[in-house]
Amino acid sequence: MTVRVSPGSSNSPEDRFSITLGRGIDGLKVHTMAQFMDIVSLTKGIRSMFYIVTPNESSFENVEDVPPYVQQATPFFMGLMVVELVVSLLKDGTPLACVSDVVTSVSAGIISRMPTLFARGFEITTYIYVWDNLHLLELPWDSAWTWWLAFLVVDFSYYWVHRFAHELNFLWAAHQVHHSSEYYNLSTALRQSLTQQFSSWVFYLPMALAVPPSVFAVHIQFNLLYQFWIHTEVDAAHSTTQSQVIRDLGPLEWVLNTPSHHRVHHGRNEYCIDKNYGGALIIWDRLFGTFAPEGNKVVYGLVHKINTFEIFHIQFHYYKYLWRRFNRYKKIFNKLGVLWKGPSWKPGKPRLGDHAEVPEVTGEELPFNPSWPLALKVYVCIHGLMLLGVYQDLFESRLMLSQLTVLMMTGYILLSLTSIGFIIDQRPTAPMLELLRCVLMMMLLRYGYMTAPAPQFVPIEAFVSISLLYWGLQTFSQLIAVKKKTT
Repeated sequence: MTVRVSPGSSNSPEDRFSITLGRGIDGLKVHTMAQFMDIVSLTKGIRSMFYIVTPNESSFENVEDVPPYVQQATPFFMGLMVVELVVSLLKDGTPLACVSDVVTSVSAGIISRMPTLFARGFEITTYIYVWDNLHLLELPWDSAWTWWLAFLVVDFSYYWVHRFAHELNFLWAAHQVHHSSEYYNLSTALRQSLTQQFSSWVFYLPMALAVPPSVFAVHIQFNLLYQFWIHTEVDAAHSTTQSQVIRDLGPLEWVLNTPSHHRVHHGRNEYCIDKNYGGALIIWDRLFGTFAPEGNKVVYGLVHKINTFEIFHIQFHYYKYLWRRFNRYKKIFNKLGVLWKGPSWKPGKPRLGDHAEVPEVTGEELPFNPSWPLALKVYVCIHGLMLLGVYQDLFESRLMLSQLTVLMMTGYILLSLTSIGFIIDQRPTAPMLELLRCVLMMMLLRYGYMTAPAPQFVPIEAFVSISLLYWGLQTFSQLIAVKKKTT
């Protein structure tokens, strides 16, 4: 190939070297800048988890410009959970959770986010409607004063969302999901309700009279993200493991919600019931008389244990219980009391029930953790991680997919979460359901609806084929056993 040289130019070796060197330096600058931006993005993501962000970097004119901070935080959730596990193992030699509980909590987190695949979150949708039609004042979206006001008002509103979710039985039906774990670790923060968002929106609407939706959309996410890190026992003086990585946050304990304060909220000890509702701040509990410091060892979970890891039962069992209680009474006031009073209310009792009737805890209680084979635990973890990848990819690419494809992948995710819960619960129908799921997964891989992770340490289709064969044999043996019983 010939190189044309324009008049006055040179094609000497020195010039070619200079050009090559210049291009190399330019490429290095671009690469260095890209690395720098990655580091900035990483540090901002970590800071977002702790609400350590400035108004300048988190103020947006339009709600469409607000990043999906919660969705983007998935890698940070997983990373901090690994850090917590390592710290607990180094400190005490024992993990802070079991596989069954962690998988169930992550499953609940996935289910709680699924509605946003099809529509904007219910809280922000109703907020925008009120703002567009009823707002009385328009605070500037780019003002630091607006940002800090929204920080306080969102947290104040969350306090009342949370408090009513504990004090009104029909709202507790949704919120009990978050309290159903008998462990207390970072994965517990992900155990969220599918239905709670359809009632919490009411409490934020007064803000829409003055605060722009974009500002609200930022703080409703940061408020939720902040509450992730306070779900840990690694600093607990009274925990089962006796770890004390962070003993005390000093004067900040008077202002901020901390792991110690929130452990009390998750306890089923009598002194813990209906206490410490704050989100990022604990000042509201101190002001309204619902604060309690951590005392005796906290025992976690619901007052009446449900003893299952099946995700749909965890999400909806209380609605069935509520319906049965509602039908048990004949008087209309008692029926309404079942819905509008506290979870432990009975006719003749105070509005929130009698906490003295709460089953006594001794501190010796053990969480529900039935034994199941190690091989199945590994299997569930591998398939759970694969499913998490599918979930993340679906959210990232949903705008490019047809509604039918999104609906199909949503169905696959829900089927997978149900099947995993059946395996953990060791239900008789688990092999047949998992066989069906593996068949569907193989089809999705073959037709390009799912992509294998890279790099592939094990060929994904081979692994799924082995899984399919195993559950096929399990199903066949079950059918043979049933046939023998009937003959």
